[in-house]
Amino acid sequence: MPTPITCVADLRDLARKRVPRAFFDYDDRGSYEEVTLRDNRAVFDRIHLRQRVMIDVDRRDLTTEVIGQPLSVPLAIAPTGLTGLTHGSGEILAARAAAAAGIPFCLSTMSICSVEQVAAAVKDPFWFQIYVMRDRGFTRSLITRAREAGCSALMVTADLQIQGQRHREIKNGMTVPPKLTMRNLVDILGKPRWVSGVLSAPSRSFGNLAGQIDGADGLTTLAQWIGNQFDPRLTWDDIGWIRDLWPGKLILKGIMEPDDARSAVKAGVDAIVVSNHGGRQLDGAVASAYALPRVVDAVGNDIEVLFDGGIQTGQALLKSLALGARAGLIGKAFLYGLGAMGQEGVTRVIEILRRELDVSMALTGNTSVRALDRSILLDERGEPWLPLRPTA
Repeated sequence: MPTPITCVADLRDLARKRVPRAFFDYDDRGSYEEVTLRDNRAVFDRIHLRQRVMIDVDRRDLTTEVIGQPLSVPLAIAPTGLTGLTHGSGEILAARAAAAAGIPFCLSTMSICSVEQVAAAVKDPFWFQIYVMRDRGFTRSLITRAREAGCSALMVTADLQIQGQRHREIKNGMTVPPKLTMRNLVDILGKPRWVSGVLSAPSRSFGNLAGQIDGADGLTTLAQWIGNQFDPRLTWDDIGWIRDLWPGKLILKGIMEPDDARSAVKAGVDAIVVSNHGGRQLDGAVASAYALPRVVDAVGNDIEVLFDGGIQTGQALLKSLALGARAGLIGKAFLYGLGAMGQEGVTRVIEILRRELDVSMALTGNTSVRALDRSILLDERGEPWLPLRPTA
């Protein structure tokens, strides 16, 4: 009898069995010694909740609004590269699950299904994530394509000017260009369900790049092109350039410091995402949850603040909202669901987080996600939780 799925961790265990090791590790692991990767989740274990009783919590409201878009729950699906190799048509399946749940889906530039393929497969507008590449002409063309596809927001990733090394990817052959090893081949052949899904998908290469780059069309040649395109010259002037090209809502992802948050306000973006790239870039950076309250305090009500990093339970989502985030983004969590059960798995992840958030909010004596604040947070000793306070 199969083990019941009760939490996101159960879906992670199932995805590990169903997704080839190289692609599972790509989703699951971080850079260098993975200190920041671990801290992103561990910090939530050090933040405790204030339990309240004898408060009427019969009617609870999980709805909110982000950049003018109503959300059924303060959650969005983060942009992740190669999603269509976690499960065939992965971007389309995740976008459909998000739309059905009433939350945003953000498509990555490095997706397998293209922005046009996703737009043709789903009815609801979605967000599009973009990297500012050395080839500014190609960046401009991607912005135009996102606009023509009806994307409702553009998310610029700021923290990948230079790619951090991920040891596990190199060991698994997930390099630029990718290397097919005998170990990988045997692993893939042992996952016929995964193979069938990928082979039947509308795309198996970088969908947003295929056919757009002279002399590069396959996964290997496109990966080589991408490896040379991340631009260390990225500055705030580029955000102004994008603001001129993009008439809709603009989100900047990768903010960890108050000074950068204030600069984002001056640059005219509509929202920022406090994120350390899921521990996949600067190893040794503080956990996103430690950075969040400092950023929120720095910008006040001048800009909407979203959060990314370590949300795999409803309790973690609750804590990030209490720290000041308008909503949380999930990357690894939805990929576990996708790898485990396709669209149904993504739906299960959203439902699990929604249910855990709802129950935990009630047990802290709260009835609205929009009214949460730091007063519900405690440290290990039951004292009010303070940002960056050393643990005992």
